[in-house]
Amino acid sequence: MSEAMHTLLTGDHVTMSRQVTQEQINAYALASGDHNPLHTDPAFAASTPLGGTVAHGMLVLAWLSALLTDGFGDDWIARGSFRIRFRAPARPGDALTLSATVRTVQEAPAGRRATLDLLVANQRQETVIDGQATVPVTTSRPPSTVNGSRS
Repeated sequence: MSEAMHTLLTGDHVTMSRQVTQEQINAYALASGDHNPLHTDPAFAASTPLGGTVAHGMLVLAWLSALLTDGFGDDWIARGSFRIRFRAPARPGDALTLSATVRTVQEAPAGRRATLDLLVANQRQETVIDGQATVPVTTSRPPSTVNGSRS
């Protein structure tokens, strides 16, 4: 096991920032086939209780998975899992901060597993998504990609 994995500690975290744009939302609608006008039609969405278009939840979740891929590579891709809750919509113009913070690292018969606290928040510090992920810790990753900082 690499030195990086030996030094993974409670409180280590990785973060990423994303700016939400209507263009990204429209591109996701094309790729996914989800053309709900709440996502793609600003005039229609403005007439609803949401007051404007909102990003597809799965678009934001894809960014969260990208963060975990950057931090944990093949371990996340092959055997990671998460449980999340959508708390608030992400809107065009929002600046999102995505983070994964190590809650625990446990030894198990199948190897080490990390439990991570997940959070996506907007520029107003409103929670957009929260949850937890679990990921086995087995591959070699340089500490700079796993350890965003230490508290």
